[in-house]
This record gives sequence, structure tokens and C-alpha cells, in this order.
Amino acid sequence: MPISLYNSLSRRIEPFAPLDPNRVTVYLCGPTVYSYVHIGNARGPVVFDVLVKLLRRHYPQVIYARNITDVDDKINHAAIERGVPIGSITGRFTKAYREDMAKLGIAQPDIEPFATQHIDQIIRMIEILITGGHAYVAEGHVLFDVSSYPNYGALSGRDIDELIAGARVEVAPYKKNPTDFVLWKPSTPELPGWDSPWGRGRPGWHIECSAMSAAHLGETIDIHAGGVDLQFPHHENEIAQSTCAHGGKVFARWWLHNGMLTFDGRKMSKSLGNVLHVHELLKMHPPEALRLLLLRGHYRQPLDWSDAAIAQSISTLDGWYRVLRELSAIELDPAQPLPVPAQLEETLSDDLNTPKALAELSLLADAARQAPSAATKAALLGAGTMLGLLQDDVEVWFKQAGGQNVDAEHVESLLEARHAARAAKDFARADAIRNELMAMGVMIEDGAQGTRWSIVKH
Repeated sequence: MPISLYNSLSRRIEPFAPLDPNRVTVYLCGPTVYSYVHIGNARGPVVFDVLVKLLRRHYPQVIYARNITDVDDKINHAAIERGVPIGSITGRFTKAYREDMAKLGIAQPDIEPFATQHIDQIIRMIEILITGGHAYVAEGHVLFDVSSYPNYGALSGRDIDELIAGARVEVAPYKKNPTDFVLWKPSTPELPGWDSPWGRGRPGWHIECSAMSAAHLGETIDIHAGGVDLQFPHHENEIAQSTCAHGGKVFARWWLHNGMLTFDGRKMSKSLGNVLHVHELLKMHPPEALRLLLLRGHYRQPLDWSDAAIAQSISTLDGWYRVLRELSAIELDPAQPLPVPAQLEETLSDDLNTPKALAELSLLADAARQAPSAATKAALLGAGTMLGLLQDDVEVWFKQAGGQNVDAEHVESLLEARHAARAAKDFARADAIRNELMAMGVMIEDGAQGTRWSIVKH
């Protein structure tokens, strides 16, 4: 079944056809590693993780790159504030980012380029732009001349005057035009820097992604993805400098942008004090519940975070895992790959419609409950795997509180004591133990298969 994706550049849904069906290329703008990322920063990695899974089912090779920006003024500020080299900051938060993304079920990309490891490629690209008349040197800076690229503004759909009015444009006396942006800037002694034809300095943010994507994926890539907040100026600038550096070649054939995450209807902002870091949320909630919440809305639309939304995600997963618990006696052949139900794949192939895919997952759970079999269980698990859900061991899911596991041995010892009390007909003692467990947030269920327990997560 064909895959169709909304292209932000053409502003319509188009049948996806890679430049080379044997080598599909995807680039996602990654984090600037100066702090822990907030939950909104995880939406793109989660959504496009599903996209890459889908593409891998259709094409023999998908090369997925997600960069790390490890030189930036925010990083420099954090390093100076702490009195440490930038590598101390970037190393710590790169590690944290990888760990947090892995907990959310996001596969590590095939390529994870670092800006500081591509300084030579960045300098070479800037040299090409200067030679071609698309960039100029001014007071130790190198700037891209926006007037040299007539199609500037095509991605965001506004003319240059509107872009100037609607964006925070750095006004500097050495600029030829207000919209010109920095490709290279000088570094004072306390700042990180590299030798270049224009003096010791460091790259501007925008040039980094252009150089890294060209180095690893080629001058023209199939899909460039990122948050809608990056559409202007970052992605607009990437298009301009890449197209001009590569002799007019198309930079990215599809542009995919995920909507922003809001908090109770308001944009997440440090100034508003409503930034929720993934690192902390993972200590409070099951990772799959966070992932499910990020998939509940269509990726192109805004998505609101609230306590009610995360509680609903936990409740939904509880229901699906309860079905799998009921099917625990049905064993699947581990040598057989899990099937991906055709309806679910068709839904995801329609511009990555994850809300509808989650509805399909609920239907599969209902079918497995009503007609338990190896086939219905495999279909449910296969659909879950495609979305990165239902990947926990069933009993582990029920025995974790928030993002942490509880003392299972202590719970089991209390259950044994309760069982002994019931066998001795000491029902008062058995009820007391049940109440003790309830106070711990442990719910117990007596059934034909014995006593099972789970943690109340909300």
C-alpha cells in the first residue's frame, strides 16, 4: 500500500516516492544539548520513529539521521556559568538525551552526527557560498546574503517583508540586509572556536544541519523533519544555503513538521514556568504512557498536555495490558515475526494518522478479548510493536508505579501471608493484609489462576 505524506513545502498530501527506492534518506533536527529536553522536544522523535518503522517495511534501506547540536551560545553560557569546558555540558546531556529517548521506545538513529565533528565540512560549505556570491565576510562574520536566493520564504509561505516583521531578526551594522543570517562568527578567547579563513570562530546554527545532512545523506535528501517552530528561520535558512551551495539542487523533497505541545492550553515556556522535562516525567509516569500521549493527536496538529491526558493514557494501556494478561496462557512461536495488521498499516500510510491507528489498536484488543487465540494475540502485539507500545512484560507493567518498579518481593511476601491467613480461616488477618496492600497502592485480584496484583498508577 502506498505511503502518502503532507509536504510542508507544497502544502498538500503527496504520494511518497523516494529519489532512490533502494536508499531512502531521513533527517530529523535533534537537540541542542545544554540541558534536559522538555516533553515537547520528544514529540518529533516519537512520531518520526513510527514513520521510520513504516518506511522500513516498504524499502530495503532507510538511512535515518538525527543530529546533536553540541556548539551553541546556550551551551557556551552553561559552560561559562559552571566553569567547565563545553564538552562537560554536551557529554552529560547527550547521554541523558539518549537514555531518555530509549526509555520512550525510540530507536537510536542510524547516524547521529555532532556539529563539532563536522567543522571542516561546515567551513568548506561556507567557502562555496562565498565563491558563488551567496555569502560575504563582514567584521569577522560570514553572512548568507538572502537577496541572492529568490525563493527565500517559500517554505513558510510569506514574503521577506512579512518574515522581517514576524521574526526576531538580529539587527547588526555589518549586515547588507536585515534578514541575512550568520554562517560563521568570531570567538573571543573564553569561547570555543576553530581556525578558519575568517579567523578563529564557530559556526552559526543553521549551517550545521546543512553540512551534516550533506555529509551523511547526500546533497538531496528525501525527508527532512522537525518541529513546526523550526520552519522559520531554521529550515528556511537550511533550504537557502543548501540549494545555493549545491548548484541549485533540491535540498529536501519532503518537509514534515510536527505541531507544538501545549500545557493546559498554553505554550510550554520557561518564562511561564510550565516546562516539563522528559527526564523528570519518566520518574513519575510509565514511559509507554508518555509515548502514547504523544501519539494521541495527529502529528501536524498542536497537542495539549494535562494531568487528565496522562491519566487517560495510563488507563488505556492498563486496559490493553489486561487483555494480554488474560491471554498469558496462549503462547506464540518466537520464530515467527509478529504480523502488522493491514488496516493499521493502511492508516499509518495515510500521513501517519496515529489517532486512527490507536483506535485500530483498541479494536484489536477488543477482538482478542472476545475471541482469544494465537492469531488475535499476535495481531494485537504486532500493532503495538509498530507504534512502540505494549513492549513491556505484562507483569512488569502492572507492578510498576510511575516510572519506577515497587518492591515486588515485599508484596509477594504479604500475599503469601494473606494466603496462609485465608487457609487458616483467619479472615480478619487476611482483610488487614489486603488493606495494607491497598494503602501501598497495590490492587489484588483473586481468580481461577490464583491471586494477581498490580499497582494503581493514577
